[in-house]
Amino acid sequence: MIRAKSRWAWWNGGSGWRRTTRRLVIVLAAFLLAPAPAILVLAVVQPPTTSVMMQRTVQRLFAGDRPVWPRHVTVRRAGLSPNLRRAVLASEDDRFYLHHGIDFVEIQNALKRRKAGGKLRGASTLTQQVAKNLFLWNGRSFIRKGLEAYVALWLELLLSKERILDLYLNLAEWGDGIFGAESASRAYFRKSAASLTREEAARLAAILPSPRRWSPTGSIATRRAAIYLQRMQYAAPKP
Repeated sequence: MIRAKSRWAWWNGGSGWRRTTRRLVIVLAAFLLAPAPAILVLAVVQPPTTSVMMQRTVQRLFAGDRPVWPRHVTVRRAGLSPNLRRAVLASEDDRFYLHHGIDFVEIQNALKRRKAGGKLRGASTLTQQVAKNLFLWNGRSFIRKGLEAYVALWLELLLSKERILDLYLNLAEWGDGIFGAESASRAYFRKSAASLTREEAARLAAILPSPRRWSPTGSIATRRAAIYLQRMQYAAPKP
């Protein structure tokens, strides 16, 4: 009882500004450390759902689409074709093994393209996409991008690169109501993700920027897949 009172006195003790400062520091520390426990669990547990899946479920419910819950099948690393792993890196983040969650080289390149009159795109790493899929929401606000970058740093700190890639392949959106490489492979090619050929993998990777509008067999995927097939001849660069 005395110990409990002393803790309460510590929380309320001191002058007004010191008490307020102490509480703010504690709240801020709790907020900054919040991602760590959930990410540590991801080292051994495959999440059954994500924030983006829940968002899509609500959208499908109100749109009257059926089934309401998206198709999502989780597979182990052995169930994911090496072709798909390489194709996704070629498409989304070929410098995946060279950065620590935020790719400052690609950010600089994106800003240069913008300054030259192009669109401000790219720059988001595969790790940032995992952070967004798991914990955040779709959108382009600065708040979401800031949170995404922060969670990505935690992911890189606590998980291996291969585990982050496993999470991405099992959680990525690959079409309307389709999440994960296994569901995508069966929906589009009637086979398991472990059996994907190089071209099939490249076509799946090609639609990732806009999976609800593009088809793996469409003209856009055909053009993009041809580029990724060339990159796939070489291993993803590592330090």
